[in-house]
Amino acid sequence: MSVPIEGIIINGVEIKDTFAEGFEMVATRILITAINYKWAYNAAKTMTGFATSVIGCGVEADIERQVKPSETPDGRPGVTVLLFSTSRATLAKQLASRIGQCVLPCPTTAVFSSIEGDQKIPLGNNVRYFGDGYQLSKRIGDKRYWRVPVMDGEFLCEDTVAAVTAVGGGNFLILAKSQSQALHACEAAVDVISKMPRLILPFPGGGVRSGSKVGSKYKTLTASTHQTYCPTLKNRIPTELPPQTEAVMEVVIDGLKIQDVIDAMRAGIESVCNLGVSQGIIGITAGNYGGKLGKYHFHLWEIMGG
Repeated sequence: MSVPIEGIIINGVEIKDTFAEGFEMVATRILITAINYKWAYNAAKTMTGFATSVIGCGVEADIERQVKPSETPDGRPGVTVLLFSTSRATLAKQLASRIGQCVLPCPTTAVFSSIEGDQKIPLGNNVRYFGDGYQLSKRIGDKRYWRVPVMDGEFLCEDTVAAVTAVGGGNFLILAKSQSQALHACEAAVDVISKMPRLILPFPGGGVRSGSKVGSKYKTLTASTHQTYCPTLKNRIPTELPPQTEAVMEVVIDGLKIQDVIDAMRAGIESVCNLGVSQGIIGITAGNYGGKLGKYHFHLWEIMGG
């Protein structure tokens, strides 16, 4: 029941002639500053917890990059966080909850908008109510800030942040001869992609072992395991895997622009192909739903110049 991958070959690794199916999303970027990077990261890591997939989390989020004090409004160390969701209303709700529960309590932090756009969603405008009437607002130029009294001084938060159209669901799947080889290739791709701007890898460590399909035999589930990519099932049911495949890892990418996702997919796939067949890499493919759900189709052959 196993089928071979058909496509171009790079360093012995076969690239299937298929596409990743991406989706239109709404995104925003915030900047968290603190007295030092340790506390900025503490806040950012906490607020991006449980944010791997909109299917169950409502938002997909991760830390984008570290920001130098010379680049921040208050001259302190900072980190930027990107958040993606399926609607502006959901994004605003998730942002308010995560700022209020994860960043506001974190010692010495402040929060600023870090993206331009015409459509705005609340940032400090919601969190300010924690001040219980003691909060103060201040306008500098065309921006408004809230100063909320807390036990270590004040929590400073910009009033609003822009919401922009973005792209989610860019992906590729790594097929390998063993779990360790698939994981090593996944880590190589993540190392390259995570250095690129304007995008995130929302899943833990950037890797996904639970590739999913739409729907399930159980009516309460909207998504379930993609059995045709599960190596332990390949001798029992129709499969998309070559016989020697013993592990598959997926890399999922969300980006602010289509080109950001394309560039990340290319860089990630190249890093996997550089390992080559000698290190157990069998092939590269991608997850899609027949083109019926997502408006963006990232064709692997086009991306890799085939």
